[in-house]
Amino acid sequence: MNLLPLPAFSDNYVWMLHDGRQALVIDPGEAGPVLAALERHALQLQAILITHHHADHVGGVDALRAATGAPVWGPAREKLPEPVARVRGGDQVDALGGPWQVIDVPGHTAGHIAFYSASAMEQPLLFCGDTLFSGGCGRLFEGTPQQMQQSLDALAALPDATLVCCAHEYTLSNLRFALAVEPNNAALLHHLEHCRGLRARGEPTLPSSLGLERSINPFLRTRHGAVAASAQRHDPRIHPQQAHEVLAALRAWKNVF
Repeated sequence: MNLLPLPAFSDNYVWMLHDGRQALVIDPGEAGPVLAALERHALQLQAILITHHHADHVGGVDALRAATGAPVWGPAREKLPEPVARVRGGDQVDALGGPWQVIDVPGHTAGHIAFYSASAMEQPLLFCGDTLFSGGCGRLFEGTPQQMQQSLDALAALPDATLVCCAHEYTLSNLRFALAVEPNNAALLHHLEHCRGLRARGEPTLPSSLGLERSINPFLRTRHGAVAASAQRHDPRIHPQQAHEVLAALRAWKNVF
């Protein structure tokens, strides 16, 4: 299996998984990069997976479906370009590299889902849309801090080796914020320098891994004393023992960072 991040717009990635003959794509906000990759690698598009309804994740679906006939799977409770096979947490999708386990991860949007496979590649694979980023998490456009905390907890429970395929190249800005939260985190400092080197060479910082994210991402570290204390300094009203309140303070801080 081959895993490709296809750049779209200014900072999106459309993830493509292929075996040299057939391909699967996740969150195609634009059709052009996908069609070009299909032609370049002589691939047939077998399936399209969607994590949530935002236009930069679904804008290319109609064109891809018209060009390839590929079926689409997406969240049960969101408005999407039909026809879509609707799935929710606990369901499985039998597509290339699957079965794909569907995980409910509301927070960024009300019905956001993620797709996880333990067998698609040598390492487990997670397509998490805009819920989890390297060093960060998505804005709470439709969900609550409690929902986002539960969603991130669900993802954090996956194996350390899980490849985290986020939908945006936000890593450097996220890590700069994470460093403001935890300035003495040695793993974070090391990873920031590594990612600066990648971006200087024009290379993506993704995929990340869950083991790495648990060591550097403040939104997965809301129960760590240093992170909770930093969040409370920013917002003295929170209870630092309440992880969702720490997350809410971090997210509000990040929104203006």
